[in-house]
Amino acid sequence: MSMDTAPADGRSLLADWIDDEEAALARQWPGVADPAALAGLDGLAVMRAMLAGATPYPPIAQTLGFVLVEVERGRVVYQGRPAQSHLNPMGTAHGGWFAAILDSALACAVHTLLPQGRGYTTAELSVNIVRALRPGEVRVRAIGEALHAGRQLATAQARLVGPDGTLYAHATTTCLVFETRAPG
Repeated sequence: MSMDTAPADGRSLLADWIDDEEAALARQWPGVADPAALAGLDGLAVMRAMLAGATPYPPIAQTLGFVLVEVERGRVVYQGRPAQSHLNPMGTAHGGWFAAILDSALACAVHTLLPQGRGYTTAELSVNIVRALRPGEVRVRAIGEALHAGRQLATAQARLVGPDGTLYAHATTTCLVFETRAPG
């Protein structure tokens, strides 16, 4: 369910987010995808396969406690919440946790726009944390939106928000786009 859509049945948006998360975790599994299994797919098809559980999602998401919950052309949403193991010395989510979930949303939004045979890597990541997060305090969604996907460069922006619309962080990225090698 999109963050911008209120539930029609009177349930809270958080309840819908929890349902989305549980459904995603039930069908998705961590691992590294076999390049041969992805050959011939464009970026959107790869991301949809990950969302559907047809191909694994990167293990870093499991380690850091977030999961892919939405994919469409130019837009990707990850959901998570920091755990005790993700804290800094002040007892709030480490900046690296913010950066990781936002980088995933940003880069994967770019990925959805890439044709078959093209890859990318993050060249620049800028994260602005505007509110602290404590473990278990609230689930958040990193909503990444691609802004431009050219032959060599792509850019995207993302917001990290709670179910009540509270903004916790925002970020931008520049990705280098390149031709990938055929598997084998």
